[in-house]
Amino acid sequence: MNYKQRYTAFFILDSFIVLTAIFFCYWLLHPSSTIFSNTIILISSITLLISHHIAAHFFHLYDRIWSVASVRELLTIFYAVTISLITASAVQFVVSGDMYVRLMAITWLLHIVMIGGSRFALRIAHDRTTIKANGDLKSVLIVGAGQAGTILARSMHNNPSPQYKPVAFVDDDPTKQQLTLMGIKVCGTTQDIPRIVEEKKIEEIILAIPSLGKFGIHDIYEICSKTNAKVKIMPKVENVLTGNVSVNDMQDVKIEDLLGRDEVELDMIAISQKLTNKVILVTGAGGSIGSEICRQVLKFQPNKLLLLGHGENSIYTIHMELIENIASEGIEIIPIIADIQDRERIFEVVGSYLPDVIYHAAAHKHVPLMEYNPREAIKNNVFGTKNVADAANEYGVSNFVLVSTDKAVNPPNVMGSTKRIAEMIIQNLATRSNTIYAAVRFGNVLGSRGSVVPRFKAQIAIGGPVTVTHPDMTRYFMTIPEASRLVLQAGTLAKGGEVFVLDMGEPVKIVDLASNLIRLSGYTKEEIQIQFSGIRPGEKMYEELLQPEEIQEEHIYPKIHVGKATALETEALHELLVNLQSLDIDDVKEEIVSVANNKFQIREHTAIKVPV
Repeated sequence: MNYKQRYTAFFILDSFIVLTAIFFCYWLLHPSSTIFSNTIILISSITLLISHHIAAHFFHLYDRIWSVASVRELLTIFYAVTISLITASAVQFVVSGDMYVRLMAITWLLHIVMIGGSRFALRIAHDRTTIKANGDLKSVLIVGAGQAGTILARSMHNNPSPQYKPVAFVDDDPTKQQLTLMGIKVCGTTQDIPRIVEEKKIEEIILAIPSLGKFGIHDIYEICSKTNAKVKIMPKVENVLTGNVSVNDMQDVKIEDLLGRDEVELDMIAISQKLTNKVILVTGAGGSIGSEICRQVLKFQPNKLLLLGHGENSIYTIHMELIENIASEGIEIIPIIADIQDRERIFEVVGSYLPDVIYHAAAHKHVPLMEYNPREAIKNNVFGTKNVADAANEYGVSNFVLVSTDKAVNPPNVMGSTKRIAEMIIQNLATRSNTIYAAVRFGNVLGSRGSVVPRFKAQIAIGGPVTVTHPDMTRYFMTIPEASRLVLQAGTLAKGGEVFVLDMGEPVKIVDLASNLIRLSGYTKEEIQIQFSGIRPGEKMYEELLQPEEIQEEHIYPKIHVGKATALETEALHELLVNLQSLDIDDVKEEIVSVANNKFQIREHTAIKVPV
């Protein structure tokens, strides 16, 4: 029915109920009397009709969708009926000086039953037409019998194209055990999940606890992993209520959800003061971290955002993305193709645009690959960093933030050693420059190019096996947005020469990460096997974030440590840079690893001019 037809139908129905109910009630109280002989009852009936329609219009009783009505809609009927009965009773008192209290009370009750019943008959009919055969639906266990779980169960029942059949709740609240909610029983706690899944043949487990946090998700997932049921997470309650997503838009548990660590909350005001209406330069802007830094910076409305990178395709991609998503016409986004190893070009760029802040994310980061190509690692990670850092000093850049790595701590490999020497370069500059230099050390970044997660996913996609170097290999992990936000925060905290490190919780075993990815992809370890390939050149069994002498017990900011790592004196740094250009490959490896581990050696070398 259209709006007019619906309005007319409800108007006629309510008119009939209101006009006849009071006479029926009067007959119940006085069966021997003539029903229509009482003038007061006739006046009351007309008053009820008029006042009810006025109240019904005010409370929108005729233009609601009653097929999905709830208790709130029942309250509107209560208010409308009560107002009309009070009005009729007042008219009785004015006309006759008395009120028929018993009659009006029974009439009120009959109005509630008949008007409310007519509306909720539509709700019942709607529910019956949307019920699907149980055999066609996936049996679901809902974790959490609170508000979110209730909304989820109701949405599943009312969905016109249902996919799920909720058969049980679990909740750790002891007061809810064995109770029934929406016709579904709370069958136990989260520890009972494996038993309930087996008994009730559960196909999917849905987490419906918005306050769970990553620690809770990780713990419950560990319990759920003992079953064969697929685990999903309910969308946010506000998104379901506002209609942005439906109950069928369940989210798969992502590997990021299993890190067991809540992400860092940032000081948005301090970051805004550094970035808003400023000129920001990001090197390595086409990479995983660099591109995300650009996305985060854009939120703070800089005046200009300079995207510097060596690869034209990656810079083109991020440039197009940012232009399409730009929120303000006042932001100028400038793509710059340049190699940080080209000192003259870097000085030209910095001198031309005079950035206020530089985020230096350009680097070679693949550990085994750099073991085979040490000179390239040195040229890019050491001399490239020096070029950008020197340009920042030369042109009075306010802040310079180096993206470093946990592999710079006690490094046995070329890549980690070059990043540690890059830290030493900016620490040295921090002692004699007006520019504020700082470094930020990350663990492994989930989903970045060359990281382990995309490789595991590719191996799973072709049916395995998934190759892990060693069963005891551990790493710290963080997400790309988390790592990028930490870079922005470091720029506000830096006073000069600091190395900032995120408190990343406990390290993760790579084999456990592989197992979780296999399961999240819908396979068992029998279907996708894990094979151990052996430790690759330059790899450590575990990583560290700070050396013991660098560690400060207190956080400078929630979940952020700061350490004053040992820096090289200017003369020693000059000697090192000269040596790196004159030694053969084997000696170069030995030299940089030695220096990075604070075992300084000065070798004889050919005099080469290196700017310091």
